[in-house]
Amino acid sequence: MANLVPLSLTPDFAPREDKALPERLLDGNPVFRTWELDTALAEAAKWGKIRTGIWEATPGTTRSIKGETFEFCYLISGRARLTEEGGESRDFGAGESFVMKPGFVGTWQTLETVRKIWVIAS
Repeated sequence: MANLVPLSLTPDFAPREDKALPERLLDGNPVFRTWELDTALAEAAKWGKIRTGIWEATPGTTRSIKGETFEFCYLISGRARLTEEGGESRDFGAGESFVMKPGFVGTWQTLETVRKIWVIAS
């Protein structure tokens, strides 16, 4: 197993395709595509696994609940609006990044089809 993993922005394998869970769908009919590029055990930290990949979503609005998961996102393309429960909305576009910490609850609205690099520790 290599300890240096290049991340392709256009993976050469088919993604896993999903739709929003009915209980989390707020508007539209977004389709999600996930290319998981790497998984590593986080032996020295409290996290069990750290996963990395590319994710794409078509327009729509869903409820986002992170639970005990930490997620870093870097938007490659598109636009999204995130609103933390009880907080203000924040728009993010291509070239911008953000973190959703454990305990985040809010909405994710894909304004224009989004493609992002994600790193999840869970």
